[in-house]
Formats: sequence, structure tokens, C-alpha cells
Amino acid sequence: MSADPVIEVPAFSRAVTPSRRRVRRWLARLGMSAAMAGLLAAPVVAENLTLEQATKVANRSPDFVARDSARHPVEELRFFGVTPSSSVIEIWPGGGYWTEMLAPYLHDHGKLTLAVDVPNGEPEGQNFALGPKFAGRLDTNPAAYGRVEYALFGQKHIELASPGTADVVLTFRNLHNWINPSMNLDVQQMLRSIHRALKPGGILGIEDHRGNAKLPQDPQARTGYIRQDYAIALVEKAGFRLVGTSEIGANPRDTADYPHGVWTLPPTYALGDKDRVKYQAIGEADSFVLKFKKVG
Repeated sequence: MSADPVIEVPAFSRAVTPSRRRVRRWLARLGMSAAMAGLLAAPVVAENLTLEQATKVANRSPDFVARDSARHPVEELRFFGVTPSSSVIEIWPGGGYWTEMLAPYLHDHGKLTLAVDVPNGEPEGQNFALGPKFAGRLDTNPAAYGRVEYALFGQKHIELASPGTADVVLTFRNLHNWINPSMNLDVQQMLRSIHRALKPGGILGIEDHRGNAKLPQDPQARTGYIRQDYAIALVEKAGFRLVGTSEIGANPRDTADYPHGVWTLPPTYALGDKDRVKYQAIGEADSFVLKFKKVG
């Protein structure tokens, strides 16, 4: 069977904005360099991609591509209403699974801002919100990520963006971290900041590991799971209205009761090789996908 086609066109250049300079300096403190990043070749993107084509661009990691069957990126981004002309903020992109698709998709007519932060008390180089390997790729692949903009967002940087400037704010598998006290975050303060950043009627899209509805919610979410009803109440308290739910990320095999919480399952495999076949058969965590609209 032939491989899926790779989308390529000539690269572009873009002036470095003040906010980009600021985050470049911050990324440099992670100790990333072109050599450490493996001098990755700068992939390029095509004009006017569909969501389906955005999953096939050259900059995508093979490890992430292998996870598409569990994460259903095309269906999820379509559910959230992301269009090629959307102004999108992705909060805490981690290893870049979604960024690798959003950057080329929004390349021509839209805007992608990555909201990143170093949590309070964490040493430099251990940024929770942006994986060091991906940080290196962002800075050494201008053709793929040169139009991406940045914002600092977390306990010390609570204002996400200028009021009323974003069409869509997305965050994937992060809400449980925001309510964990070890992160020193005020989840309501963060959600209200997202509310301010969105345009009237703007959309907040959230995916996270779904906790067992038959069990009480751990208010600290130490297992990485959060009940869907608990998440909805939390977000609506900040001035949003739930306008859609999706079972795109459903996994009925996930019982949400493992020795090391959600990190027992793939792709983390917190137990290493112990019972690996068992957890591999379960697959990635059961996840809720929630769509909220800014009201007020």
C-alpha cells in the first residue's frame, strides 16, 4: 500500500514580532539549539489546506501520526468549528500533537497563537506547557512554524490575550492539571482570562481524560481524570455555556482506575513493561470533548 502523500511548497519568511522575540529568549533558556534539535530539515506547507491534508504535512511526527486513530484530529477540529481563517489560541501545546496540524491549516488565512508557561517553582528547562524537543523544532523550522505567535499563560502570566481577539481557544488534556494544587494555578482565574480573550460568541474547546461518573471527583485530579459533569460545571461557572459534546474520544475499555492513574495507559506506560500488553489493549484514555460558547 502506498504511503499518504506529503504536502510541500516553497518556504516563506516572517519578521520576528516583539512577542516572538520575548518567547525566543525564554525558549533559549531551555538550552535548545539547532544541534540539540538534530538540525531538523525545515518542512514546508501548501496553501489552503483542508483539515484532512493538514494531517499529512511533512512536519508531523510519525509517533503522532500513529495516534490519529485514537485521537481523531480531523473530526475533533471540525467539531470545534476551526476554519482556515480562524484566530486560534492553543493553550499548553505540550509535545505539539495538535500544533503540527493547526500551524499549516491556519498558515494562509488564519492565526495560531501558542500559550505557554513555566509553572511556578519549576526550574528553567522543565516547562510543563511546551515539550523541550518540540520547543527546538519550533525555533529551527521557520517554514512550518514561522507564522506561529506566542503568549505566556499561567500563574505568573494570567492575561492570555487582548480582550475579544480570538475566535477559538483550544486546550487538550490540560484541564486536570489546572485543578491540581501542585501547579499553583487558579483555574477560575484562567478560565475567566480565556473568556476575556474570546470574541463575543467565541468558542472554547476542551478535551480531557474522562473520570468515572460513578466515583466522586478528586478535587485535585491526581489520577489525571476529571468527571465530565465536574468539568462542565467548572467551565460554565466562568461565564461559558456548553453548546456541544462529542464522543469522538470515547474509549469504553478505559475503567479510569489504574495504579498510576491515566499515565498507566499508552502512550506513557508509567509501569514500563509490567502488564504492557494489557494496557496496550485498553488503548489511550477515554476522553470527553466539550464545546463551550462565550456568553456575557
